[in-house]
Amino acid sequence: MTDGDEPTDWDERFATGEYPRDPEPSPVLRSYEPSIPDGRVLDLATGTGRNAVFLAAAGYDVDALDASAEGLRIVRDRAAERGVAERIETIRADATEYEFPADRYDLITVSFYHTLDRFTDLRESLAHGGYLFVEGHLRSAEPTPSGPSTDRYRFGANELLRAGLGLTVLHYDETTEERPDDRRRATARLLARRSHGSRQSYPERPEGR
Repeated sequence: MTDGDEPTDWDERFATGEYPRDPEPSPVLRSYEPSIPDGRVLDLATGTGRNAVFLAAAGYDVDALDASAEGLRIVRDRAAERGVAERIETIRADATEYEFPADRYDLITVSFYHTLDRFTDLRESLAHGGYLFVEGHLRSAEPTPSGPSTDRYRFGANELLRAGLGLTVLHYDETTEERPDDRRRATARLLARRSHGSRQSYPERPEGR
């Protein structure tokens, strides 16, 4: 669920189909997924399950958290359609107040929900060796109508990268993309791991990236 709207607003958007019922997972997450071990996942602000359903179908056990009851209903329906309902547990909660369990998750994913004020909590909720994937809208000098109407819920240049420096950064990019609806989007994407030391193992660069 993107920032700046009350849950009731998002319930209506999900119910009316204004927001996609079956959005594609992040291309970066999808390309790196084969190198991330199976385990327990938290998909924070899951919306209609952009990443949650994809990861459940890939064999992960997923906690899908969102404040919108309607969004979570769609997640459950989509999971049932894909035959992975038993792999997804929905959690209705406010992401700004939720108490993340410590050392719990092998992967945490956050797509287009501004999380800087919870970054420390997310890091501590990762198991040792766990992965954190975050993508969000960027502030841009060019018009980028896709996303929040103000910069409050957008990352500044390198802001997401700096937030991830307490982890081992495996992938980072800031890009602008032209979308089919002509709503240009500037996006930052981070994949990092809770691991330490000057000598580590790293995933191979996915084909095509």
